[in-house]
Amino acid sequence: MFHVKTMPALRRAGADIPFKRLLSSRRLRSSTSATQTKPQDDGAQHDSVNMEFPGQPGRGGRDGTTTTAAANEVSVDFDQAQGAYKSKDSLELLRSLVVFKLCSYDFLVDKNKEIMDLGKKILGQRAFDQFMKMTFYGQFVAGEDHMAIRPLIQKNQAFGVGSVLDYSVEEDISQEEAEQKEMDSCVSAAEKESIGEDHREKKYKAHKQFGDRREGVTGARTYFYADEAKCDQHMETFIRCIKASGGSSMDGFSAIKMTALGRPQFLLQFSEVLVKWRRFFTFLASQQGKDGMEALEQRLELTQLQEFLTKLGAKGDLYGWFTGSKEKSLGTIDMLDWNSLIDDRTKISDLLVVPNVELGDLEPLLEKFTTEEEKQMKRMLQRMDILVKHAIENGVRLMVDAEQTYFQPAISRLTVEMQRIYNKEKPVIFNTYQCYLKEAFDNVTMDVELSRREGWHFASKLVRGAYMYQERERAKDIGYEDPINPDYESTNIMYHRCLDYVLDEIALNRNANVMVASHNEDTVKHTLGRMNELGLLPTENKVYFGQLLGMCDQISFPLGQAGFPVYKYVPYGPVNEVMPYLSRRAQENRGFMKGAQKERELLWKELKRRLASGELLYRPVY
Repeated sequence: MFHVKTMPALRRAGADIPFKRLLSSRRLRSSTSATQTKPQDDGAQHDSVNMEFPGQPGRGGRDGTTTTAAANEVSVDFDQAQGAYKSKDSLELLRSLVVFKLCSYDFLVDKNKEIMDLGKKILGQRAFDQFMKMTFYGQFVAGEDHMAIRPLIQKNQAFGVGSVLDYSVEEDISQEEAEQKEMDSCVSAAEKESIGEDHREKKYKAHKQFGDRREGVTGARTYFYADEAKCDQHMETFIRCIKASGGSSMDGFSAIKMTALGRPQFLLQFSEVLVKWRRFFTFLASQQGKDGMEALEQRLELTQLQEFLTKLGAKGDLYGWFTGSKEKSLGTIDMLDWNSLIDDRTKISDLLVVPNVELGDLEPLLEKFTTEEEKQMKRMLQRMDILVKHAIENGVRLMVDAEQTYFQPAISRLTVEMQRIYNKEKPVIFNTYQCYLKEAFDNVTMDVELSRREGWHFASKLVRGAYMYQERERAKDIGYEDPINPDYESTNIMYHRCLDYVLDEIALNRNANVMVASHNEDTVKHTLGRMNELGLLPTENKVYFGQLLGMCDQISFPLGQAGFPVYKYVPYGPVNEVMPYLSRRAQENRGFMKGAQKERELLWKELKRRLASGELLYRPVY
């Protein structure tokens, strides 16, 4: 029956980092109930809605205190074209106008791949590459390799803007190849051989019609598993990116994707386990009349829990598992305590067990794993650890990108485990939270609370999300609840609610950090207003801003020149190999440029000013 033991504390081990170190969780003894739940892009998502959000003037931290910081208030003018574009020469401004205009034509965007293929045939590879560097590639990509990108990175840094390096090369494979690779890498040997009843949930199984994860995604690169050697190549690429970031700028970031580092089967299956454990806690809370509450507000009475699980057939002193001493215990546990029951085991497959309410037992998600599958899972974790060590050695922070919801619970959990190890002294690992998800606020609040209890630096990037169309279609066709908020307005509210919660935490406890990854000027202004209310200074480097290279310079550069830590997501790679990225960037900019005219108006304004003042040949000095 429910034979589950609590986990030992994380320890800094030696050079060999097995699964235990990254995935074990410290036993938690909470003494207070987390009741602070009052309110309140993907840097690759574009935003244009102007809304009012919670965050009243004078409201301080979540304890209700008021912080006055009028003397230290910093304001930024996002309408000043000359200051926004003083890092650009006139040809760069003209290129931006031309590219943004082309991105607004549906025909050119829809047929961009065919047009680029035709251009390559007509011009030849060399001339075509040069043409792309003068237009789309030059607008959105920094260069071909770590040496070529240095001038741009150093110029941006001179004007107050840092870099998040992102090697954006993708394998250009057909839809059929992508689907086959996905099915091969997400289905275990046991599942392929099994006949009969299937206990796996629809959401956390591979489905061929959605095997090509590039479909419906505009702002994120996609990796498909080939073999372990390919994952090692990806790791080496990330290491070069980390070294390039460390050698090109100070306090830079490097972006990584976990699906590049191993077979996604593990992420898929571990996500299902995590969700089922959390769902079982919610079920137990409902049995105690505590459903409908925020995740961290739900606390189970241990005595009632012991009685209920005993009726299901559970054995052992559940009370003692959590408390150790009944005299010192408050007699309740919350979701974080419950999550600590996910065990530290010698075999990864032994971790993949889920509670079965009907049977009152823990059952394996799959009946068996091959030895090679065990090794593949461990190698993913080892590669992650190697990357973190290289980041620390090079003075670089790692940004772990978010991915699809059926991978994301495992990705977030593994990222948190790295944070618990490496974010003790300073924020090294940043997790990404997609605010278009219905569960975004619960995810943020639980991780903030965990960091507070354990004393490490919470570090986050808040995005709106890059997989909405794909996620909605998959949920509808396969038959599970849509994980995405119902509309843009609710996503905006969720974004600001999560943002305000983290900002409040920074004001109360300077161990928290957040990157506001958004192209929405209203979101940026909201953040600046809340920072002023809470007395958060830009020089503290606790609140960062992020936008994509080649977009929203009228936001990025004024922020940087006002002293705020702001970063551009900087993709780089050979012209021919970055084509899939550029193709999707064109699709993304179509909607962005149709909905937001301000950037083009400011670009024209600055060009006309230079023409009238005789500065058309202006060259930035730094």
